[in-house]
Amino acid sequence: MAAIIGISYEYKAVNLSKGEQFTPEFEKLNPLHFVPVLDDGDVVVSDSYAILLYLEEKYPQIALLPADPQLKALNLQVASIVTSSIQPLHMLSNLKYLVEKVGPQESLLFAQTNVEKGFNALEKLLKDINGKYASGDEVYMADVFMAPQIAVAMQRFKIDMSKYPRLCRIFESLKALPEFLDASPERQPDAVH
Repeated sequence: MAAIIGISYEYKAVNLSKGEQFTPEFEKLNPLHFVPVLDDGDVVVSDSYAILLYLEEKYPQIALLPADPQLKALNLQVASIVTSSIQPLHMLSNLKYLVEKVGPQESLLFAQTNVEKGFNALEKLLKDINGKYASGDEVYMADVFMAPQIAVAMQRFKIDMSKYPRLCRIFESLKALPEFLDASPERQPDAVH
C-alpha cells in the first residue's frame, strides 16, 4: 500500500503458513494475528482499511480518496464490500475451517459463490464509472482494495472473470502500473498461494 501511494517504508515479511503471525512479538502489534500491520513509530495500525484511512490522514498530499463526495462514497463502498464479503473468504484461517467442516470441494464452491456475489455487487456499483480505474482515471482506495482480491480470486478460486467486464478492465489497467505489479501477491515473500 505504501509503495502505491509513494511513501517510503520497510517491509517485514510475516509467513502465515509457518504461523509467524502467532508469535508473541506479532501479537503485540495485532492481537487478532492478522496482516497487514503498520508500525509507524508511536502508532500501530492493523487492518487494511484502518491503515489506508490512517495514511490518508497522515499524508493528505497523496489522496487515497477523491475530493468529490460521490466518488469518495463510491470508494468507501467498494472497500466495505471487499472487506466484508470478499476478503474474509481469502483468509487462510477461514479456508482451513471450511475445508475441515465441509471438505475441499464444498468449501471451494462456497468461496466461489460468495466471491462472485461480491464481484456482482462491485460490477453493478461501478456500472456508470468511465475511465481506467474504479472511480475514473486516478487510482484511489477502491483500486487498492480490489486488485489483490481479483488476483487471488482468479488464482485460488478459479473465478471466471469474463462475467465481470468492468472489474477486468480496471484490473488490467492496474496491472500495467509498476506499483501494483510489485504489490501483487505472487511477488510477496510472505503470501500464500
